[in-house]
Amino acid sequence: MNSVRILDCTLRDGGYVNGWNFGKDKINTILEKLVSARIDIIECGFLTNSSIYDSDHSKYNSITEINTRLIFDSADIMYVCMINYGEYNLSDIPEKKGNLIEGIRVAFHKEDLLEALEFARGVKEKGYKLFLQPMVSNTYEDLEFIELIKLANKIEPYAFYIVDSFGVMKKNDLMRLYYLVDHNLDKTISIGFHSHNNLQLSFSNAQALTEIKTDRDIIIDASVFGMGRGAGNLNTELFVEHLNSMGKSNYNLNPLLQIIDQVLKTIYFSNYWGYSLAHYISSKYNCHPNYASYLEEKSTLSIEDISNILSKIPLDKRHKYDRQYIESLYNQYQEHKIDDVATKEKLKAIFKGKTANIIAPGRSIEIEKNLVQQVLSEENTITISVNFRPEQFIVDFVFFSNVRRFEQYKDNENAKLILTSNIKKEENDAFYIDYESLTNKFEYVRDNAAMMLIKLLAELEVAEIRIAGLDGYSYNAYLNYAVKDMALANKNDIIDAINAGMMEVLKEFSSFVKISFITKKKYLDFDLIG
Repeated sequence: MNSVRILDCTLRDGGYVNGWNFGKDKINTILEKLVSARIDIIECGFLTNSSIYDSDHSKYNSITEINTRLIFDSADIMYVCMINYGEYNLSDIPEKKGNLIEGIRVAFHKEDLLEALEFARGVKEKGYKLFLQPMVSNTYEDLEFIELIKLANKIEPYAFYIVDSFGVMKKNDLMRLYYLVDHNLDKTISIGFHSHNNLQLSFSNAQALTEIKTDRDIIIDASVFGMGRGAGNLNTELFVEHLNSMGKSNYNLNPLLQIIDQVLKTIYFSNYWGYSLAHYISSKYNCHPNYASYLEEKSTLSIEDISNILSKIPLDKRHKYDRQYIESLYNQYQEHKIDDVATKEKLKAIFKGKTANIIAPGRSIEIEKNLVQQVLSEENTITISVNFRPEQFIVDFVFFSNVRRFEQYKDNENAKLILTSNIKKEENDAFYIDYESLTNKFEYVRDNAAMMLIKLLAELEVAEIRIAGLDGYSYNAYLNYAVKDMALANKNDIIDAINAGMMEVLKEFSSFVKISFITKKKYLDFDLIG
């Protein structure tokens, strides 16, 4: 029967979630608990020349830096690290000798295959156990994969991997690649499997590999709590429990649960990972999950829009993330250029010289409802809500720039609509404004609805802008909105960037139009000068 071993990659693959900033003590805790759990292979992090070493991070510039971490020595546990081909110099890797790092995993893209294999050969010649990780393995044609396996046989790595980088493999896909490897790979070489959980199949696929009757050694990658980029990975604790229940292992589960309780829960709440519709769609198109993450973090698109945009990415662009490219594609999708000169003139006739009251959906409009109601009742004012229709206030206009919000609230007919051109032109009485003309230069709020409306009102030459419900964003999504079903979670660093961006835009516009706040701007800390 085959031997199944677990390789835990929490400190390496999990690091995509929090920028590898676990904290020195937390890294030690994770290592200690993984050793106590008797995990077979522990991946300590990345070996890379691309960053400056920081003891709080699990990215390292040298084997020596990693070795200083490994105070939990055990003869039964193998420590490894990973190198993304092209991110580390072979000459900087020392001879193995007494290093506690026993193995090095070399990950590479298909286009770098030959050069990466030469690099990998050099790693093995220095005495390390070599793990070959051909990323996005399902993009290889059968003959290409067989040729890669033959080249691997000449190097004789410790393990050869099937890598489901984008979480697209179903059982039949995995079995096809497994038998290609099993029939062509030297029998002394272990077969590894690294998966992502976009389709929620990591667990079942891993189980399928353990059920194969073979003398081949199998290595399954997993991370505690499934921690990993986007949809995450196979959960170490779940797979440990499964193998134990099958009588195939004797892992200690409790230390893994302690890692979750003592370290990962806090990270999860501020930088969540796991199943999402966007990452399901990314697997559907077999593209890098960061494309889906970028679009999802915009919080402006319906799932159909995200699908449409991902479908437009050419095949040769899908496997390597290109932030500039997806940003350009997003902007093109949103723009829908229109001539709005006549429309703006009509609106200017309504708004010029008036006080414009903006009602954003922050919780403060509910907390300070009486004050808001009093201000809205003043003469010579026009009230506009942003991306929602408030039930507790009468508004003259509703401004929508967000397709998702428009679909959610479009059926209420109590106010006139001002819509940006990225929203399909189906409202005959609406005022349509060119989307691109209202964007700004600050990345994370480039198309923030409230900022777009403020820019429009400034163009319409209002006398003053008064704002209610623009509170900024809390890390707790359910504290952000007066209407709870509007809540959208986001990562803490994105929230910080949005708050900072809004402050910059507001300061800029307050220099030429008077802007004041009706309600407290809870998460925006600045004073306006207008």
